Amino acid sequence: MQSTVTSAPTIRHSIVNQSEWLEASQKLLAREKELTRMRDQINRERMELPWVKVEKTYIFVGEHGKCSLSDLFQGKSQLIVYHFMFGPGWEEGCPGCSFVSDHVDAARMHFEHHDISYAAVSRAPLAELLPYKLRMGWTFPWYSSVDTDFNYDFQASFYPEDLERGTVLYNHTQQKLKNQEQPGLSVFYKDKYGTIFHTYSTYERGLDLLVGAYNFIDLTPKGRNEQSPMDWMRRHDQYEG
Repeated sequence: MQSTVTSAPTIRHSIVNQSEWLEASQKLLAREKELTRMRDQINRERMELPWVKVEKTYIFVGEHGKCSLSDLFQGKSQLIVYHFMFGPGWEEGCPGCSFVSDHVDAARMHFEHHDISYAAVSRAPLAELLPYKLRMGWTFPWYSSVDTDFNYDFQASFYPEDLERGTVLYNHTQQKLKNQEQPGLSVFYKDKYGTIFHTYSTYERGLDLLVGAYNFIDLTPKGRNEQSPMDWMRRHDQYEG
């Protein structure tokens, strides 16, 4: 019996000789170098942002019990917190946040040797977070902020009454939102006296930097091939075939 092979859709594109391809690639390289220099400049400007002293006490629940924001630094002076969308009563974590989190553990083994600690924080109780963490095979620290204002104070969670009332501050802008939970990342610094400062936060497309898979995909002819961000993506144990 002869097997049937289904070919991928043809991509309509100009076909040129090697010298023409090289000329076009050199032009693109010049633009890529512009982008690299711009990113370096933005990185410098990010490092020069003013800081805000964290005055409030936040208590989280982790696998080893209750802990403070200071404890999340784990002996480092810098802390990255990913605001993982997982509200109380949810059966699964956000697919997009799961996509981001698939990239964390491999990177952690490097930046944790560079004076940086990492933690995911969600509003769901720890008992709801841990089974999902086990299912996904992640090893990074994950904490519940269920009894604190942490996610609210850093514009990653919102009270229903505030959403119904009108616009809220998200991604540094007043805007109308539908969902109580939103993705985000916040960075903190702790000085030698134990004082903690909020140095940076990013949300929405600002989180693209964390998604290494996109950097591979963006190199291909079809690119992200999506109508809306991550519309093709599934939790890594839910792909078919």
